[in-house]
Amino acid sequence: MADSVTNVLVLCTGNSARSVLGEALINHLGGGKWRAFSAGSNPTGKVNPLSLEVLAEKGLPTEGYRSKSWDEFAAAGAPVMDLVITVCDNAAGEVCPIWPGHPSKVHMGFPDPAAVEGSQEERLAEFRKVYAMIEAKVRRLIELGPDRAGEV
Repeated sequence: MADSVTNVLVLCTGNSARSVLGEALINHLGGGKWRAFSAGSNPTGKVNPLSLEVLAEKGLPTEGYRSKSWDEFAAAGAPVMDLVITVCDNAAGEVCPIWPGHPSKVHMGFPDPAAVEGSQEERLAEFRKVYAMIEAKVRRLIELGPDRAGEV
């Protein structure tokens, strides 16, 4: 698998914050050897604007993200995943679809920044904090490689 691209599906419940940040980070840090997608078990229908704001602050692309169902990736013709990562405890506990290719699965739980209440700056601070947590895990994942994802 070292010479090929590793396809990763990052899952959360709403696909509006953590999974989108994970998708962006894997694509950014993966050096063309990793390709990430994100989805949700119960998508909100829109990406949280604070997710996009944090991505922009970090110099990452903000275009093309959308909140979508994980069913898109279980359907015929979907990209075959090598790895499925759940980033919220709810999604980790749900019964997932049968993924084509039978990918490895790993859970990396992060707090939900979208659930934080407070001022705009307080909420943005939480998104920044969760972004940093996800970034650390993604860097470790890429360093170890997909075969050792469970060690992250």
